[in-house]
Amino acid sequence: PRSVLYFTAAAPALHRHRFPSAAAQTPEPSRPMPAPLAASWRRHASAAASSSTPRTLLLLVPVLILLVFVLSRAPDLTFSPATAASPRLPARLRPFDCYASPQASPVLASLVEGVPRPFLYSLADLGPLPDRPHRNIARLLKGKRFRKPDISQTIQELLAGEVGRGSGGGVVVDVGANVGMAAFAAAVMGFRVVAFEPVFENLQRICDGVYLNRVQDQVVVYHAAASDRAGNITMHKVIGRLDNSAISATGAKLAFKSNEEVAVEVATIPLDEVIPDAERVVLIKIDVQGWESHVLRGASKLLSRRRGEAPYLIYEEDERLLQASNSSAQEMRAFLGSVGYNQCTRHGTDAHCTKE
Repeated sequence: PRSVLYFTAAAPALHRHRFPSAAAQTPEPSRPMPAPLAASWRRHASAAASSSTPRTLLLLVPVLILLVFVLSRAPDLTFSPATAASPRLPARLRPFDCYASPQASPVLASLVEGVPRPFLYSLADLGPLPDRPHRNIARLLKGKRFRKPDISQTIQELLAGEVGRGSGGGVVVDVGANVGMAAFAAAVMGFRVVAFEPVFENLQRICDGVYLNRVQDQVVVYHAAASDRAGNITMHKVIGRLDNSAISATGAKLAFKSNEEVAVEVATIPLDEVIPDAERVVLIKIDVQGWESHVLRGASKLLSRRRGEAPYLIYEEDERLLQASNSSAQEMRAFLGSVGYNQCTRHGTDAHCTKE
């Protein structure tokens, strides 16, 4: 449809001016004296203004309706603990409140494409330039990928199986959520997400992603590190690469070559103290730079659920990072076997485990 706006204007007729005679200066009784030109223009402008007022109102009404609609759909970023928190949760630890947190600046949003359900996420930082940029340029010219498909693709492929079986809904637990790549991949498919992220700057980006993807009713995030006991622990943040922060200082440096780090104290909480027993958990993803063994031991009750109710498990199994945290891949496999996870396969540096 096309809208056409017509503009009209009254053009007064121009007459040749003549000096009237003395007789003509006497007005005829039956013909009124014409109003001065200025008064005539004022009347015309007043009439035009009064006629344009309804038109202006007609244009403003749709704009006001649209504004009210947009404001009414603005999400409430105050997460509800009732959707995922357990009554046993310590009073000092509650879901992160995005409304009470200063907004991240600037917001560098990126669209994740090439997955069944695309979504937006906010970058934590740009990081330093690559050591050998010419290699990246060469790969770009050859049409090669910079890295393997992201965890978001794996998450959506696995959850598509849940949807296909008609099991309907469930909770995805994201430990080491970073900026929310795995969390949002699950949330846009309709799954509820309980995420754990100890780095404050990453939490700000998760809040950005919650707003961008309109999933405030499905994502609950905790400002804490999942572990095998409740308390506090020192964490090492690598300057320039917040996605490689780790509990172990050695692990942080192994994950990203840097001598610059900041030690911060973060809260720790076992998954068994957060996830209710009756909650149906379909998937657990763990990526905590070598702290995976402690996370698994803090979720022993959750992982001990019987076959058919136990969640699918994805965790990073990097031997260097595990040894930096006084653990090993063999030790983790032995623990998982003790709770019934005997089917584990390697996918790059990740391990996928089930009880099927």
